[in-house]
Amino acid sequence: MSDRLVLADNTSALPEGSDSALLTRAGRQLLREPYPYYNFMLAMVVSWLDRASVLLGTTIAGSVEVSCFPSSVKSAVVFSGIVTVLVFGFLPKKRSLLAFPKIRRFKAQVRYFSVVVLLSFLVNVLIMSAFSDSFSECLELSSVWLGCCCCFLFIERLILTFILYQPAVVAKLQRKIAVVGVGSVAFHLAKRISCDAGHTYGLYGVFNASVGDGADGRFSGGLDDLIHRSRRDPLHAIILVCSDANSEDEFIKEAGLKLRPVLSDIYVMPSVNDSIDGSMPVEYLGPVALLVLQRRPLTDFQIFEKSVLDFFLAIFAIIFLTPLFVLVAVTIKLDSRGPVFFRQPRLGKNGREFMVYKFRSMHANMSDVMADRQTSRNDPRVTRIGKWLRKLSIDEIPQLFNVVQGDMSLVGPRPHAPHTRAGGQLLDDALAEYVLRYHVKPGITGWAQINGARGELVTLEDLKKRVTYDLEYIRRWSVFFDIKIMVLTVVREVFSRHAF
Repeated sequence: MSDRLVLADNTSALPEGSDSALLTRAGRQLLREPYPYYNFMLAMVVSWLDRASVLLGTTIAGSVEVSCFPSSVKSAVVFSGIVTVLVFGFLPKKRSLLAFPKIRRFKAQVRYFSVVVLLSFLVNVLIMSAFSDSFSECLELSSVWLGCCCCFLFIERLILTFILYQPAVVAKLQRKIAVVGVGSVAFHLAKRISCDAGHTYGLYGVFNASVGDGADGRFSGGLDDLIHRSRRDPLHAIILVCSDANSEDEFIKEAGLKLRPVLSDIYVMPSVNDSIDGSMPVEYLGPVALLVLQRRPLTDFQIFEKSVLDFFLAIFAIIFLTPLFVLVAVTIKLDSRGPVFFRQPRLGKNGREFMVYKFRSMHANMSDVMADRQTSRNDPRVTRIGKWLRKLSIDEIPQLFNVVQGDMSLVGPRPHAPHTRAGGQLLDDALAEYVLRYHVKPGITGWAQINGARGELVTLEDLKKRVTYDLEYIRRWSVFFDIKIMVLTVVREVFSRHAF
């Protein structure tokens, strides 16, 4: 199963034809057994709760064993408890049984625990046997461990199941799917998602790919409406559906190109008259085969890794650089009138607008909030201290607060103001690939900056060079690559001659 959208179980396909097929026995079965998907964050939290429950059960069992049995078993109890907890934690488990909503089912939970608990119990018995000549005593001691751990695991999963049935939690875990199409097949798929997928998937809407303004009342809107709405509300997947095999290629090309800015996995439901293209990956949403047209660049686990690294390093940097903050603030105040910080709207992840923080480097009455005019070398608007703040990139340091807020990352493509232009054109219009930068959070520094692609965007070539480096960064991303860029930023960027 996928941690991106969500591979559902590949169950038998429903009969094709009229909508009444959704009410067949197969349809009712799917309604009772909604399509599951693997949620990385939920699975990780549950796994650590399981380990904590076993650790607590082992601690309680050890106390009972030491108090009820001869003192000679104390060392055996301690050693066996440590080893058994480690065995339980590191033994491989069936990941699919942590899929939502399988994780809420009693039978699935019993299957998930049965093998690993049994093996941990046998390890406990074997270790006890090494310290005791009486096998019956070993069984008694291990049985105490088994009873305590099973009791705490049962309580933990009981509470967890109760929480996972709460409407607010279900709504948070639900995957939202938008259907984009031009024929009746799109509405048939939308109805299937609404009726069969249960509460694990929610229909985001059906959007018309041929009507730009979504004038047909049956649709939720056009592609422009989908793009704007996706910047406000989370969207996990888009499925392109075309009932006309003759125009399918053109439909996919046009819709796929227009939807490139949207941070979502994009799938294609192939026409029933066409065979599945073997060059494209295939995934299943229940019985529906989908071709993968576009994936989000980072998995849920990679996003979690990057967010944790960003948050803790940003907090550490803010604490460490507090004296510098104070010194720069005082210097700015002494140099010119106006606020210490400058706030400016920028376009971030998924094209959402946010306010970026910087040390003010221009005269307050000359600040260009909307960036209608880019800063140039020897710009008269820049203050005396602002010149050095820009040259040493110190003016960017307050963006650490943007990182803590979650609007930015330490490393990523640099965010631009909405009115920024290159070659006389807005950046989104100047280069089609530019919108792909919206698939990740913008950064304080980036691969483009340390390779010299920074400063004023004068020509389209300047923009192409910067976007090329940004897209290379997105393709190559890893924690170690981020750390490498941070180190190189200090070595190259701070002393860059391109900064002004």
